[in-house]
Amino acid sequence: MKNVKLTMVAGLASLLLATSANAALVFSTTGNGGTDGTANGDITASPEGGTFNYVTTDGGVATNGLGLGNTQDGSETVGSVMTSSLFDVEAGDDLTFFFNYITSDGAGYADYAWAQLLDNNNNVVETLFTARTTEGGDTVPGFNMPPISVNLNPSSTPILANLTTFDLLGGDSGRCYDDGCGNTGWIKSSYVFAAAGSYSLSFGVVNWNDGLFDSALLFDNIALNDVVIDKPQVDASAPGMIALLGLGLAGIGLRRRMK
Repeated sequence: MKNVKLTMVAGLASLLLATSANAALVFSTTGNGGTDGTANGDITASPEGGTFNYVTTDGGVATNGLGLGNTQDGSETVGSVMTSSLFDVEAGDDLTFFFNYITSDGAGYADYAWAQLLDNNNNVVETLFTARTTEGGDTVPGFNMPPISVNLNPSSTPILANLTTFDLLGGDSGRCYDDGCGNTGWIKSSYVFAAAGSYSLSFGVVNWNDGLFDSALLFDNIALNDVVIDKPQVDASAPGMIALLGLGLAGIGLRRRMK
């Protein structure tokens, strides 16, 4: 009986520790971003379902984005960035997530979005994907942007033209400046880590050449080795899990008294 009791306590403690180790990512935001985006208008839920994460230029702040204006004609104006908390990986671990880029801009106003992998000193390790408003050709990967280091499914994506009705575009929902406006639909991104370490993710979107006709980046179902890390799974911070552990100990005590 003593061994059974110890096994039960050890099992509950292991559950507590395992859940803490897989705590959901926490995001910090500059500009306008969140974790409670919902399907509406021309935007469906991601393949994961439920709410999704987002950054939008509607309500964004002055930014130079990836600094493309330093080497290209034109410049970044306003945008938003969300950066995750650190998470630990081993070499060979697989990172996956879904994203959707929506833009009401077009013609020469090449708004863009990106995701980057950062080390624990906030240095860029890899550019994971890019998307950019364009009059023709593929929106993903974005033209004249850093090369990406992921597998995309589909591998390249033109815009779904004119599908811009979406609440996170604010007053530009349903509007279309010119050729190039629309959304990409949900695209899956996959990346294999070359080295173990602690990393974070940065997601951003920015207007190009003006602050008109907004764009947004939606992302969801961030998973490490198929375990989702951007959604709370079980609350490992005291109340729920400690109560569960206490319940197990109480049950053991009751059995002892009844013996």
